[in-house]
Amino acid sequence: AWQFSWYNKCMERPVFEERITKAFDNHPVVALLGPRQCGKTTLAKMYAESSRQVTHFDLENPRDLVKLSSPLLALEELPGLIIIDEIQRTPNLFNILRVLVDGKKVEQKFLILGSASRDLIHQSSETLAGRIAHLELTPFNFQETNNLQQLWLRGGFPKSYLAETDEESFDWRTAYIRTFLEQDIPNLGFRIPPVALRRFWIMFSKASIIFSLLK
Repeated sequence: AWQFSWYNKCMERPVFEERITKAFDNHPVVALLGPRQCGKTTLAKMYAESSRQVTHFDLENPRDLVKLSSPLLALEELPGLIIIDEIQRTPNLFNILRVLVDGKKVEQKFLILGSASRDLIHQSSETLAGRIAHLELTPFNFQETNNLQQLWLRGGFPKSYLAETDEESFDWRTAYIRTFLEQDIPNLGFRIPPVALRRFWIMFSKASIIFSLLK
């Protein structure tokens, strides 16, 4: 069973849950993609509450990686909803999923979660053509929150938006931006010094604010 503490107060996201349901109507595999910390795992947990049989693998967990060391043997007998988190860490699983959904040994649905990268989308689309639907999860938006002031001050990432105080929200965003500039961007292949990238980020943000005020 999944144990959530902070996320227990996370807002429900019925629009995205409905999109997952509709995607499974026509595809045995649904990929839920989005930036880190946008709420993919929480949404998967919420969706799973309506399923009777659920198995969850987190590929950042060494124990789950061991369980999937022989992925075909580990997955082929599992019925119901199978959630695989951080799928980008083991892209070789796409070939295994194709074998499983084509064989249909047991009734299975695969909800895979990962970062929205070009390589991940290309590889999953190529290997699972006709078998997979891609859904993009965004941070909270105005239609979900109906609170423009808090959304403007804190942004839509759940841990920032739902923080206990504005100070905690600011600290979280500061750490997130640092990780994004120093790790995520370089991992995409860009070799721009973090200091220069931060300056560009700030300049672009200011220009975006001015443009929005002039509209």
